[in-house]
Amino acid sequence: MNCLLDTHTVLWFAENSPKLSVAAKGAILRRNTLNFVSIVSAWELAVKISLGKMRIDGGTAEFFNIIESNCFLILPIKRKYIQKAETLPFVHRDPFDRMLICAALCEGLAVITADADIQKYPVRCIW
Repeated sequence: MNCLLDTHTVLWFAENSPKLSVAAKGAILRRNTLNFVSIVSAWELAVKISLGKMRIDGGTAEFFNIIESNCFLILPIKRKYIQKAETLPFVHRDPFDRMLICAALCEGLAVITADADIQKYPVRCIW
């Protein structure tokens, strides 16, 4: 199964953080799996950096370097994701995470995330 990595998943994987679960790391490293990172994650990171809520050396440029160096694929925002958001229940109110959910539902991707609110949606989650 192909996967969509949540923002924190990308960062924790890059840091080899103990916060990343064994199942999550295994899914990312599984052979013949395509790992996607939504452009929404870079946007989320840029917003959080500008608000002073997050710090990452090198900012979004470093985030893109992490994506490229790990052979992750960037998933753009598609019209069908936005249209899906019209009918997505408001279990999760974060607009960035809602777009990740819509992308995963539309593309049949498993989401690798520790976010319990994402896990409440009918999308396959790995953690």
